[in-house]
Amino acid sequence: MPIFSSGEFFRAIKRKPQNFYLIHYSCQSLYDDNDGLSPRITSIAINHYATQQVVSFSTHAIAEELKIDREGVEKNFDQIEAELLARFYKFVRDRRAACWVHWNMRNLTYGFEHLEHRYRTLGGSDAPVIPVEQRINLYDKLGERYGEDYAADPKMPSLMRLNGGLHRYFLTGAEEVEAFKNKEYIKLHNSTLCKVGFFHRVIDLTLQGKLNTSAQGWGVRLDRLFESRTAKLIALVGTGVTIGVGVYQMYLWITGQ
Repeated sequence: MPIFSSGEFFRAIKRKPQNFYLIHYSCQSLYDDNDGLSPRITSIAINHYATQQVVSFSTHAIAEELKIDREGVEKNFDQIEAELLARFYKFVRDRRAACWVHWNMRNLTYGFEHLEHRYRTLGGSDAPVIPVEQRINLYDKLGERYGEDYAADPKMPSLMRLNGGLHRYFLTGAEEVEAFKNKEYIKLHNSTLCKVGFFHRVIDLTLQGKLNTSAQGWGVRLDRLFESRTAKLIALVGTGVTIGVGVYQMYLWITGQ
């Protein structure tokens, strides 16, 4: 079922967490300083929200399985990347009906279309496309819920700092480009893994009403209030009082008083 609003998303993931996968990937530079016309994919990480199990596809692991050493990766990158994407789409094939939560994977520059394009470029012809209505941009959903100023730009590291600090494996886009140039493929992969882990934490904290943001205002405060344990206790007490009043009125009606 398509999810359009922030409220619908958070209610749905709380109600049926097994239907949600969190995804992020790393790649070569997004600018025109690559050897090809589109950036190579270097790693993809997927976190199943309900179980927190992570499935990942990485340059270094696939190169090792193909008996390609670090110095041979660049020369054999087409083969490695093609295998990485083939394994990714094999995983996706039976899960297209699930909801895929991402961070600004919007278009051909960086997004699901970019993954599909690289797969076709390397000879793949059967990519199981994830329908656009099944793609949920966490970046946007947080903006709808807390306001566009929920964190300073760039928002991911800013939000991370507000909620416990930068993960030790976190790399900025520029740092990922440098890591790629230096053939630090494990470093790139660890950065991707830490980001999908952070998405899981952000959703958990939001559902608990405990996500720290830069946003201020009554709307945000009320949102947090109504998700707090205190609010839930008040609602429970209110329900109990309502039931009690109903029972008392029934007693009066039956006794004719």
